[in-house]
Amino acid sequence: QVQLVESGGGLVQAGDSLRLSCAASGRTFSMSFIGWFRQVPGKEREFVAAIAWSAISTNYADSVKGRFTISSDNAKNTVYLQMNSLKPEDTAVYYCAATTLTNLVLRSSKSYDYWGQGTQVTVSS
Repeated sequence: QVQLVESGGGLVQAGDSLRLSCAASGRTFSMSFIGWFRQVPGKEREFVAAIAWSAISTNYADSVKGRFTISSDNAKNTVYLQMNSLKPEDTAVYYCAATTLTNLVLRSSKSYDYWGQGTQVTVSS
């Protein structure tokens, strides 16, 4: 089992920055990828970014490319999502997720086995 805990959400203004953290515990050695997803009420969970646990590769949704950066600190078992130039449309609950799969659709929430509880990000205009 893997446990994930997100932190760092909050209320900011458009153009501001936030850094989200996802602390992993348990069988972290079994993880292959960590992803960030976001969800607003009434909509499906949306892929934001993902990183290989080895930190060799990253992947971003087009909507955040160039503004968000995903990174990891394996020594701390923590993945970060640095969010710059935030826009009101970035408002959502942000979830981190982990998968043990190596052959997967990286941007699909169905590929991920473990989920955190989510952290709210609100961007005012």
